[in-house]
Amino acid sequence: MFGCHGGGGAERRIYVLGGGRGWAAGAAVVGESGSNTMGVIGVQLVITMVMASVIQKIIPHYSFARWLLCSGSLQWYRHPTEEDLRLLAGKQRGKSKKDRKYNGHIENKPLTIPKDIDLHLETKSVTERDTIALHYFPEYQWLVDFTAAATVVYVVTEAYCSIMKPSQEMNISVVWCLLVLAFAVKILFSLTTHYFIVEDGGERSVCVTFGFFFFVKAMVILIVTESYLEFGLESGFSNFSESAMQFLEKQGLESRGPVSKLTFKLFLAVLCSLIGAFLTFPGLRLAQMHLDALNLATEKITQTLLHINFLAPLLMVLLWVKPITKDYIMNPPLGKESVPLMSEDTFETMRLWIIILLCALRLAMMRSHLQAYLNLAQKCMDQMKKEAGRISTIDLQKMVARVFYYLCVIALQYVAPLVMVLHTTLLLKTLGNYSWGIYPESNSDTAVENNPLPSSLYSESPSVNGKMKVTVVQITMALGSLKNIFTPLLFRGLLSFLTWWIAACLFSTSLFGLFYHQYLTVA
Repeated sequence: MFGCHGGGGAERRIYVLGGGRGWAAGAAVVGESGSNTMGVIGVQLVITMVMASVIQKIIPHYSFARWLLCSGSLQWYRHPTEEDLRLLAGKQRGKSKKDRKYNGHIENKPLTIPKDIDLHLETKSVTERDTIALHYFPEYQWLVDFTAAATVVYVVTEAYCSIMKPSQEMNISVVWCLLVLAFAVKILFSLTTHYFIVEDGGERSVCVTFGFFFFVKAMVILIVTESYLEFGLESGFSNFSESAMQFLEKQGLESRGPVSKLTFKLFLAVLCSLIGAFLTFPGLRLAQMHLDALNLATEKITQTLLHINFLAPLLMVLLWVKPITKDYIMNPPLGKESVPLMSEDTFETMRLWIIILLCALRLAMMRSHLQAYLNLAQKCMDQMKKEAGRISTIDLQKMVARVFYYLCVIALQYVAPLVMVLHTTLLLKTLGNYSWGIYPESNSDTAVENNPLPSSLYSESPSVNGKMKVTVVQITMALGSLKNIFTPLLFRGLLSFLTWWIAACLFSTSLFGLFYHQYLTVA
């Protein structure tokens, strides 16, 4: 990360910041009187290095992900041992073959018990030792802890940028947000591939069906005019094409644009179908946990929060529906005169804050949903007692133990969409050049301008300062050229659409899951 700092008459010195074992950072390099001083390791990079050290040294001992599971509020059901089931069934292990035959256990034949047996499962709080046997616990811990670290880096970096207002520094928190999204998509892809490996189940067909459904839905959404869905994709793509053509012309190349609009939208539709397929089972699982959590909740406030949490993706979707939100707020029907309730910049800021608050609510309701999932063990036992016949002890133990062992898979399906929505929103704020202030300064003009680099960078020639300053100038010029092509107007349209699409996919699948578990399963 490079930044230009104003040079005075005094000589600049190299300062070394003391850090942990294995790394140290410099703050500035020597410069001459009246010349620009290039930052070698700035504040943002120091923040990144400190957080990397925290991830390596502290988080393994104080894990936020482990605290969410092992704080004592989650109770899981232990599967009964074979001896417990044998005692409940009134059977004893016979010494002779005749006795084993009478007790329903002949050599390799598993022991069977009546399904209506009077069995009460023992509950136990989730501890750190219990998490060792959980499937996907390392992936869950890494995603949650890295997301927490990336969010802290983002907050500190935003505070630094708002106070110091660096002019030519790249916001390094963007890299953290992109890494979080990459890890979330990778984990969802890994979970989805398991459904394709299973031969007997119908999960593969469900994923493929929803993938095609979301592909068609994305194609329909992409042809809707901006008067209904105000993503800004059309203006963003036009600005991107014009900037790219100007850049290619300066390089002496003739081009009609890097990509056609049809190809751009087709690529977006394919990406949307993959995201929809990845979010299919998280949405279906969320619907079931929502119904179980409602039955578990006794207080009205908890039930209200559960309903708001379930409808949160719908509220996010409506924030971009122009006739419902923006037109109504900007031009409210208040008699003959129309007085806007807020400015357009304030509305954009309020939209970002609403999404972040809804994400915080979803995180707060995580334990209620996970406890509702863990109660499936007792729910399966109650359902089994209503059936006639017998069941083997091994099948009964698997039925109970399977619920707890897949707890982290369910936690990932709950957390990953939340992480994607949150950090896509943070990217939208930063790359879209928005503001966190409720009454932000007008920056719509500067947001879409192609800010040229200072002429001093082009006139800079290698002198006694050495090769380092030349390298800094070349990298800064390259980043400036990319900044002129990938403008905030493009990022606004693209990230607004992706944020809206993730919320739309999650609500569509959870709504279908609600209908399935509420009506089709009962039928």
